[in-house]
Amino acid sequence: MKIVKKIKTIDTYPVRHLVLRKGKPIESCSFTGDDEETTIHLGVFYKEKIIGIASLFKIDNASFKESNQFQLRGMAVLDEFRKEGIGTLLINEAEKICKSNSSDLLWFNARESAVPFYLKLNFKTFGTKFEINGIGPHYVMYKNI
Repeated sequence: MKIVKKIKTIDTYPVRHLVLRKGKPIESCSFTGDDEETTIHLGVFYKEKIIGIASLFKIDNASFKESNQFQLRGMAVLDEFRKEGIGTLLINEAEKICKSNSSDLLWFNARESAVPFYLKLNFKTFGTKFEINGIGPHYVMYKNI
């Protein structure tokens, strides 16, 4: 059985490194705001091992009028556990947390390759494709909560 739990910042690093920052220094796994009181890190556990992660940051995007927003960052699932619903588990938990914090909007910068996954979960794209240096093409995506 796979379980979603809150985790510490440092617990996100192994999965962030393997999936999102492969070939880059481990220091690249540290995100601005990781250790803020309002930041929430989630891990999906399988047999006591973290196999998927996501982080929620209390950050507003000025492109949206909603006043209580969360940004999803660092969502990643280990390769051998993809296509098993781990990402959906993380998004569902993130949405619950947003609702419990009276958030109006969940937004993020999605890698171009992940856009179809998020569209299936009723997120929408906003604006046009843009490049994050050293990472690749992205779209801003969002959902009203």
